[in-house]
Amino acid sequence: MNSRPNIIIINPDQMRADSLHHLGNEAAYTPNMDKLTQDGVSFSQAFCQNPVCTPSRCSFLTGLYPHVNGHRTMSNLLKQHESNLFREAKESGYYVWMNARGDSIAGQDDHLHEISVDEVCYDMGDDMGTDEGRGEKESDRYFSFYRGIVTPKSGLIANNGDYAYTKSLCERIINRPSDRPLFAFLGLMDPHPPYRVEREFLDKIDAEKIKPRIRNIAPGDNKPKMEQGLMKGLGVSGWDEERIRQLRAVYLAQCARVDYLVGMIVDTLKEEGIYDNTAIFILSDHGDYTGDYGIVEKAQNCFPDCLTNVPLLIKPPAGVDIDPGINDNLVELVDFYATVLDLGGIKAEHDHYGKSLLPTMKDHSREVREFVTCEGGRRLNEPQAMERDNPGSLAGDEYSIRKALQAKEDGTHTKATMIRDKKYKYIRRLYESDEFYVLNEGESINRIDDPFYHDEILRKQMQMLTWYQETCDIVPQKDDQRMQNEFYLRRIAMRDPEKADLIRENMRRSGKNFFETLAEMNKQS
Repeated sequence: MNSRPNIIIINPDQMRADSLHHLGNEAAYTPNMDKLTQDGVSFSQAFCQNPVCTPSRCSFLTGLYPHVNGHRTMSNLLKQHESNLFREAKESGYYVWMNARGDSIAGQDDHLHEISVDEVCYDMGDDMGTDEGRGEKESDRYFSFYRGIVTPKSGLIANNGDYAYTKSLCERIINRPSDRPLFAFLGLMDPHPPYRVEREFLDKIDAEKIKPRIRNIAPGDNKPKMEQGLMKGLGVSGWDEERIRQLRAVYLAQCARVDYLVGMIVDTLKEEGIYDNTAIFILSDHGDYTGDYGIVEKAQNCFPDCLTNVPLLIKPPAGVDIDPGINDNLVELVDFYATVLDLGGIKAEHDHYGKSLLPTMKDHSREVREFVTCEGGRRLNEPQAMERDNPGSLAGDEYSIRKALQAKEDGTHTKATMIRDKKYKYIRRLYESDEFYVLNEGESINRIDDPFYHDEILRKQMQMLTWYQETCDIVPQKDDQRMQNEFYLRRIAMRDPEKADLIRENMRRSGKNFFETLAEMNKQS
């Protein structure tokens, strides 16, 4: 057995924290994840750093906030100059496996994948199954993302990408390298819309216990333009409670499907006898409106808890001293990065802002953060930060409503930043009214203009300013040479031509720069 633990990261897409049964959703069916809390810790107050896929993943795979390197868009992924968790794990001796749905490393750079991972799985299955479809174009269902029941080609479960990827990961666990511990990242599609699922999982959801949606946005709520536009354009705000309950049931069933895949992985680890020597991380990149506020899916510059509060469940290897169960401390997904480094003995190649969660996993009274943050949106006339159609995408797809709103140059897609503690949430919006919520009364009414909270709003603004100043950039750990190698060689040659020639020859042989070569020569002399 390897002395260093295997690391398995399971990353469902668009899963709300309140979709887990052990976090209070009595309608949900997540027995495998619930059981993991006996050996691990589930953070009920974990928050993502951007409410859409790519920026969030670029953040939690580097421990950096989206603003540090401009990761505020679906189309700006990690590049060669940005060290990341995959590459750092590989360089530290792990065998790194990932499936094709990483949504984090720039796809046009094959070399970057080669230096970051050992194996990419491309098995996307052969059976998406058929569903109920979108309905008529003029109907209030057309932009709702609701597709209903999936009928597989055969059997109870469709062999789609998530299922095929999970089977491949289980095979890699069985046929794991003998000389290196395994580091695996499984990026899942579920429960990302469209809302579609097999009957096998829908039957496990207790629809009678589904919580009612948060009410639609009303005049006077002082909500941002993006949310108002989505509520008006998607058509779901006019649905009655029964139809919303059906949509929410399908979403929870998609979460139950994720739980089934988690069970496949845990069972394989136990059958292989390596469960105890494996750290399991389950986290989502962001949440989903699922009918709350009369909206479905997500928005890249809006920050209600249904989008920002996500699952983060950590099962460490046996022998790590923890207090298992639910931890209510505020944490961020950048802390996931720091915790993986800590458990895996992996060295970061850059400064970062994550905090290892092992101390609070051992002692829940140890708070991690006073507040958490999330950010998104764009400046005016910054089209590269908008979502754009992929080649071959269909006109009128469900995302066209959101894309049209993002394309407006009236501040609808304004750059915005959230700061939240356990009592209040403040959102700074660059081109429209800010937001302020008293969390024990919900997030329906924006209290930004309420004079009673004037002092608290100022306090949040100062906290945000300090946080931005502390995190606005990072200085690389490795120094650059201020001049070219040739400059230094010619200076040496002015005094000692033979020494300059010797340094040049050693540089040629080693491939190292002037200062590295000179340091080695000085050691040898």
